[in-house]
Amino acid sequence: MFMLHKWHGTIQLIHMALAEDEIAYDPTSSLMPDNLMSEAYLMAKADGVLAGVDIALEVFRQVDPDLEFNTYLKDGSSLAKGAYIASIHGKMQSILRAERTALNFIQRMSGIATATNEFVTKVNGLKAQVIDTRKTIPGWRLLDKYSVRMGGGHNHRMSTGDGILIKDNHIAAMATRGESMTQLIYRAKVEAAHTIRVEVECDTLEQVQEAVNAGADIILFDNMTPEQMRKAVQICSGKALTEASGGITIDTVRDVAETGVDLLSTGSITHSVKALDISLEVRPQEQS
Repeated sequence: MFMLHKWHGTIQLIHMALAEDEIAYDPTSSLMPDNLMSEAYLMAKADGVLAGVDIALEVFRQVDPDLEFNTYLKDGSSLAKGAYIASIHGKMQSILRAERTALNFIQRMSGIATATNEFVTKVNGLKAQVIDTRKTIPGWRLLDKYSVRMGGGHNHRMSTGDGILIKDNHIAAMATRGESMTQLIYRAKVEAAHTIRVEVECDTLEQVQEAVNAGADIILFDNMTPEQMRKAVQICSGKALTEASGGITIDTVRDVAETGVDLLSTGSITHSVKALDISLEVRPQEQS
């Protein structure tokens, strides 16, 4: 269950989305009589993994606190086409005002969970964990990364403050000042808080060896071939965690995992995700 009260930014995001849609000035929904009641159902129109049901229902609640809900499936559940996820009961006018915004949240979040689960399933039986990146929609990071977890994946850094990741641009920039990769890693280890781990992006086996010798905690293999990664894993064995990144697809992820890496990071599960098809089925109720 998504704990809305733990992050006020979620409610703010919902308010921004509703304001963007100008639901308070919706002339179409206003055509519905104020006393027309309805039962509506969130329904899966494709197979997948559910994420965002609490967020979607919160959208309806923010539009009309008098709406009533029943939840049939929890986040992380497998979805079959035609499955009912939740029901909403109350004013038809309110339900229709909130419909599109609520669906936008749950469709994207379930799409991320579904895509993540496809990667996780592909590497089943191997030690490698599927992790995300910071390639998320601005303002959506908590929701995107939560959805990854619902799909069986794990989170990389939530923000830049969660760890030191020395990439090629950092190494190249400091090289112009005469500082080597080894010196940069040493300085990072000295200046970082004791709770912070140092990760280094490496393009070659020579860089991997240098980073390991310098005491890096995690080595990121950037766009290496499976053969290179196998050798790099051997270099790092017992000395540093290993992460494969760069161009990993659903078709290649198994081959990469079989090299023995600890982590598989892919931005595609958040930056290029396809929304899962979920609809709202509305059933107006006869007035007595």
